[in-house]
Amino acid sequence: MKITKLRNYIESASRIVPDKIFLNVKHKYHIGRKLNLSNPKSFSEKIHWLKLNYRKPEYSTYVDKFSVRPYISETIGEKYLIPLIGVYGSVDEIDWGKLPDKFVLKCTHGSGCNIICSDKNNFNVEEATRKLKIWLGRNWYWYGREWPYKNVVPKIICEEYMVDNNGDKGLTDYKFYCFNGNPTYCQVIRGRNSDETIDFYDNQWNQMEFTGLKKSARTSSGISKPENYEEMLDLSRRLSQGLPFVRVDLYYIKDKIYFGELTFYPLSGFGEFYPLEWNTRIGNLLELPNVTKPI
Repeated sequence: MKITKLRNYIESASRIVPDKIFLNVKHKYHIGRKLNLSNPKSFSEKIHWLKLNYRKPEYSTYVDKFSVRPYISETIGEKYLIPLIGVYGSVDEIDWGKLPDKFVLKCTHGSGCNIICSDKNNFNVEEATRKLKIWLGRNWYWYGREWPYKNVVPKIICEEYMVDNNGDKGLTDYKFYCFNGNPTYCQVIRGRNSDETIDFYDNQWNQMEFTGLKKSARTSSGISKPENYEEMLDLSRRLSQGLPFVRVDLYYIKDKIYFGELTFYPLSGFGEFYPLEWNTRIGNLLELPNVTKPI
């Protein structure tokens, strides 16, 4: 309880700190280097620059896991959306008895706020309720100053439980790093629940030498290219048009492609690629828009 109160105090106190100062301090803490915003070079520096200077109002719709669904449906098609079971404005609106035996709950306004139920007979409703109420009370803007989250109205969505060839090890993530509408690298994350690996591939599905944005092992033998990989590239191009940078997150499940989310600030700009030289090499791919003030 004392730790929780201390954390709440620190979070409340940090809100009086201007965005630029907050990002400088947190970047120094996580990366160990001063944040260069006047002449950003690395990928993380440019991500922070975009947070402060490039503020398109539609980004708030794109990061909202519920509000983004009509945009995805109009842009690439409803068939790419994971089927929706329900949407709730509060935990009290959830009728737990009517949910299927397997389901996934997600808060619409943040990152990592997911509850996966693979067997309702062994599901702890009280624990899920506690977590969801905590998450709904948070505004993720204050943790990394990702401004699109600031005005997102918190909701809970319930999606169908999806399983691929990994089974209980979790879905394989295919995350396309797109620069000005060009998907350049695909980050493949496997085994989130155990023995996580992170690999990057170029558009010809050549395994790259780097990993990131957190330290995880690369697979030694590589990962097979999805059969519908060209379609995944095309969807990423369509969803990233007109954007200086966005990561298009997709799933490939039983020969079908599903949309995950649009991510504008991977790891909130507080991660690195390894070997470290790739922070600048990938940063060189991100051309910052010519703006004289935040839009």
